[in-house]
Order: sequence, then C-alpha cells, then structure tokens
Amino acid sequence: MNARHMVTVAAAVVALTVFGGAAQASEQDKHIEKTARNLYVFKTYLKDDAVKIESKEEVVTLTGTVADEPRKVLAEETVASLRGVKSVVNKLQIKAEYPAENTDGWIAGRVKAVLFFHRSVSGVNTEVSVSGGVATLRGEAQNQAQRELTTEYAKDVDGVKDVKNEMTVAKTPKTEKAPLHEKIDDTSITAQVKLSMLFHRSTRVLKTHVETSKGAVTLTGTANNAAEKDLVTKLVEDVKGVAKVHNKMTVAEPQSK
Repeated sequence: MNARHMVTVAAAVVALTVFGGAAQASEQDKHIEKTARNLYVFKTYLKDDAVKIESKEEVVTLTGTVADEPRKVLAEETVASLRGVKSVVNKLQIKAEYPAENTDGWIAGRVKAVLFFHRSVSGVNTEVSVSGGVATLRGEAQNQAQRELTTEYAKDVDGVKDVKNEMTVAKTPKTEKAPLHEKIDDTSITAQVKLSMLFHRSTRVLKTHVETSKGAVTLTGTANNAAEKDLVTKLVEDVKGVAKVHNKMTVAEPQSK
C-alpha cells in the first residue's frame, strides 16, 4: 500500500468517525426532545403553555412563554433531571402581566404551585389570594384534615406571613383512605420534589440531592437536625407520584460553644 493510498484510507476512517458520531448525537438529541415532550410535567402542568424544547449535543434550550415563574422553574428542573441532558439554557419568557418578584401575586403563585404538587390537598379546588403577605384560602376541602393540611402547607411557603383559611368542608366528608399513586414518570417526580422543597420555607435552604427510580425517591444531603430531616421526609412523601422515600440525609453535628 503506497503512501497516497494510506492517506486516503485514513481520511475515510476519520470522516466515518466524525459523521457517525454526529449522526449518533443527532439521534440522542431527538430522543431527548421527544422524551421531554411526553413527560408528565409537560402534559399536565405545562400543557397550556407554549414551550419549545430543542436539544443540541445534549444541551437543551427552552424557548417560548409560560404563565408564571413557578412554571418556568419547573420546566427547567424537569428537563435538567432527564437522563442524558448535560445542561439547560432557559430562555422561557413569563407573560407580561405576571406579578413582579416578592409581590403578593408572586407569593400567591408559589402557594398554588405547592398545593398542586402535594396529593393530600387540592390545588384545583383551592382559591388563593394574598394581601400584605397574608394568604386567604377559599374553596371546598373534602374533610377537616385536608383543610388543616392546606393551611400548614400555605404557611410554609416563603413570603407568606399568615394564612386565613376560609375553606368549607364538604357536607358529606370523605373518610381518609390511603392515597392512590398516580402513574408519573421518575423525571417528573424528581422535578416536583425539587420545586416543592424550593418553595417550602422550611426546606428551601437545604442542599438536597434527589433521585427517583420507579417512584421511589432517594434523598441525600445534610439536615441541620433530626426534626428537619423528618420534615423533609414528610413533605416528599406527599408529593404526587412518590411511592416511597429513602431519606439518606445526614444530620449536621452541633457546633461546640
């Protein structure tokens, strides 16, 4: 084999390697885009929003518009939790009429989001308004326990100073039953858990790593004390789709005086 022929063969090998790798990357990007569009979060929470998902070399760019800030964060967290995604560029725009950060309307949006994530309360049947940091809840609870839990969750949202619960209880209260676990994909469960912990005042500062497999959520990180660790477990157990919680968070050792 002469030198010229060897160079030609080498060039062909390089070309095949490059184009083969590009084709494989392109297929992976298509898979990421298709999978993301079919996730529970995008087919439920974000179904009425105009979100465009584009993946290039496993870096996903989100463009379009969403109704509020919680949905923008949820879209990013969901895609970031998807297997194969290296990073997310969030260019989503919030509709112009959405309230500015830390205003009453902005706080109300976070309260609504928290109620939607938890299955033991009804985000759909609960109206939320906020004035001067005081959240007023209206609607119908299925029983007294649900009404009280709605108050508890709303109080724990960052920015809420107090809660006025004006919800009524159904005339024929439903007996408490073990909640049915919705068929929700692991990626969406992870995103919901992350957002729930971010919006709850008592857990937002914790650096908690979340992984989900077949509905079972594993938590790692550090809690300041045992009570805080138990609270995280309680909140995560009530997130839609969660079948079980493995809380492997460590408890920080108390600092010596």
